[in-house]
Amino acid sequence: MKRIAVYPGTFDPVTNGHLDLAERGRRHFDHLFMAVLANEGKEPLFSLEKRMALLRQAVAPWPDVTVDSFDGLLVDYARRVGAGVILRGIRAITDLEYEMQMAMMNRKLEPAIETVFLAPNQSYTFVSSRLVRQVARLGGSVSDLVPAVVAEALAHRFK
Repeated sequence: MKRIAVYPGTFDPVTNGHLDLAERGRRHFDHLFMAVLANEGKEPLFSLEKRMALLRQAVAPWPDVTVDSFDGLLVDYARRVGAGVILRGIRAITDLEYEMQMAMMNRKLEPAIETVFLAPNQSYTFVSSRLVRQVARLGGSVSDLVPAVVAEALAHRFK
């Protein structure tokens, strides 16, 4: 039986921290779905299609990773793709409180699906999509924080 996990997020934009978590998650699961949240209520910088395209380029070398999108309940999506695990990253104690609430709600909705938390590589503990967008918007370099295709897309967006 294949061990399938879902790594959900807005990935607006995908960062090297996201990719670090996905890379390490791949070691524990046979297949990883990186599921981009389609909820436009968050007013993303990039469209869903652009976020998915950037993410697909970033994970292209990994045949065991599928980029997909979802809307609605995460546990419904996880069931649909046959995942038994939701993979989430915890950078700091502030992440823990929110992520624990989400994990407990998901467990209530679907007890058969577990949430697994991974801590990021130490060099990515401060990296968030929000901060990357801010730095890029103000003309700072984010080239060591995101894949090259994302740095290029950000530069183009904020010309």
